[in-house]
Amino acid sequence: MGNEVNMSAPSGGGGFTFDADKIDGVIKKWQDLQTDLQNDAADANLMADVKAPGKEFASGDWEKLANPSGKAFLEQNKKMQDYVKNYIQALLDAKKKIAAADAGHTGDISKAGTQA
Repeated sequence: MGNEVNMSAPSGGGGFTFDADKIDGVIKKWQDLQTDLQNDAADANLMADVKAPGKEFASGDWEKLANPSGKAFLEQNKKMQDYVKNYIQALLDAKKKIAAADAGHTGDISKAGTQA
C-alpha cells in the first residue's frame, strides 16, 4: 500500500492526492495562508472603522462609502479564515490517519516477521 492521502474540500467540492511525506508541506502552506488572512483582517478592521477626517459633507460621504466596503471585506475574510481553519483541521486529521495506518502496518510486518 502506498502512503497517499486523498483529500476532498470540506465543502464537498474538488480534491487532490498527495504523498504522506508531503503533507507537512501542504499544511504549512495553508497555515501561512491563515496568517496572511489574519493580517488582512487587521487591515479590514481599520477600513471598517474609518472616521471622517472632517465635519463637512465631503468627509461624511467618504466615511459612508469606506465603512461598508471595509465591512464587506471583513465578512469575506472571516468566511475565508473559517474555510482555511477547517481545511487545516482536515489535513491534520488525514495526517493522524496516515500515522495510525503506518503504525498498524509496521506492527503487522513485525508480527509476520516473528511468525516466520
